Amino acid sequence: MNTYLGWCAFGVLFSVAALAEPNQRSAEPASDPLGMVGTVHFAVSCSAPAQKTFASGVAMLHSFWYEESEKAFEQAAQEDPRCGMAHWGLAMNLWHPLWSQPNAATLKRGLAEAEQAEALHPKSPRERAYIAAIKVFYSDYAKRSHEARASAYSQAMEKLYRDYPQDHEAAAFYALSLLASERDDDTAYTNRKKAAAILEKLFAEEPDHPGAAHYLIHAYDIPSMARLGLPAAQRYAKIAPTAPHALHMPSHIFARLGMWQEDIASNRASIAASRRAIALHMGGGSHQFHAMRFLFYAYLQCRQETQARQLLAELKAMPPMKGLHGGGMDQRLPDLTLFEALYPLELHRWAEAAALTPVAEAEPGYNARIYWARAIGKARTGDLAGARQDLAELASIHQGLLAQKRTGFAEAVAQNMRQAQAWIYHAEGKHDAALALLRGLAQQEETAIDPDLGLTAREMLADMLLELQRPQEALENYERDLKFNPNRYDALYGAARAAELAGKREQAKAYRAQLAQACASSGSGSGSAE
Repeated sequence: MNTYLGWCAFGVLFSVAALAEPNQRSAEPASDPLGMVGTVHFAVSCSAPAQKTFASGVAMLHSFWYEESEKAFEQAAQEDPRCGMAHWGLAMNLWHPLWSQPNAATLKRGLAEAEQAEALHPKSPRERAYIAAIKVFYSDYAKRSHEARASAYSQAMEKLYRDYPQDHEAAAFYALSLLASERDDDTAYTNRKKAAAILEKLFAEEPDHPGAAHYLIHAYDIPSMARLGLPAAQRYAKIAPTAPHALHMPSHIFARLGMWQEDIASNRASIAASRRAIALHMGGGSHQFHAMRFLFYAYLQCRQETQARQLLAELKAMPPMKGLHGGGMDQRLPDLTLFEALYPLELHRWAEAAALTPVAEAEPGYNARIYWARAIGKARTGDLAGARQDLAELASIHQGLLAQKRTGFAEAVAQNMRQAQAWIYHAEGKHDAALALLRGLAQQEETAIDPDLGLTAREMLADMLLELQRPQEALENYERDLKFNPNRYDALYGAARAAELAGKREQAKAYRAQLAQACASSGSGSGSAE
């Protein structure tokens, strides 16, 4: 089945606009009462059928539905072989700016598409500017770093944005480029704030624009700014309700704010959309794994253990699924190792954590999570020799990742090593060393550009202080953690216990009430993703 044409079976009409005059925005988008992928005004100098198909591709591109947007751009190129912007779309589609860095083969393909777009000599200067910008990213890829090329692309998009202030697509893609070129050490969030200012204006003017809502969520996806992303999060799934990623993305904000009921609903809808896409032989099935990760985490925060176990069982039973553009890795494995490790640690079932076994098919970097959980579980059940052995396994994996120059992955494993070492120190009676290590890790997490959701060093520090019968210090750390990670079960439960032990009964009562309310309306459900 032609999956692009298969939209008819999916009951979808795209909300797009394309006019013969490429330098003007459409006064009105094409009618779409269902609003399935959002409204995009992107006029280009291609035939009328190609323009409509092209704009459909752009709408899906804004929701990172790369599998289907690629097919739309290919179809636009077939409908009008002189449509240079169709090849621009294919070049854009190959770079997933907030997900990963393209490999050499992908970069070569992207450059070829950009050059093909350029060779077709689009009629308008605006279109030529778009093509020149993406070509900047792909050019000299063997000589220039990814960071240098992403920054150069952003600079080119800034000029396009300044030259065409009425072009909403220029605004959206320029804002995305700012997020894609953010520096890891930019604790002032300069790029995020600049992107958000552009997107807020676009969102106000065009509230059904999928890129405006989507990229605002990414811009605000940090603890200190998450509250600002709530309007976009509450809107995005309504803009593009058939795009799996659009249904999932609001949960980034919901999870940051501890809105577990909304988080669960968002990801269940995303998983169902991914599976509908699979049933229709469309791309996008692998989107379900990211949604499953957020869903599993939310279930644990609500202590919906049955649902969490069922989700883990579903993941184990699924057949292997390869990544986008034929990526070789089974997309289940990162989440399978994470779920196995996270379940007993979140529930403080140390003996279960200590008994975990590595996932046979997973690469060592992902199985590092298993060794991390085992080391902590063994340290907390008195098996110090076993904990040290697991720590040594982590060190070996860390060295292997460094040798492969996978520095980001290696740093994540290093963080796991430090947390495990802290609990080993604690079990050895070296409490000051353990506390100092966790304090340092907590400070790093709280100043991170894009901190992960999950077990935090600050929470571990508070747990350790509580075990050391230092409830006032524990309470202070639980409270600090809750500012960054609202409504985490362990932090609320720990804060209530610490407050009680510190003689602060009213505070303890308030935390118990907050804990009861956090998931009061989440419901039990069956846990099924459908």
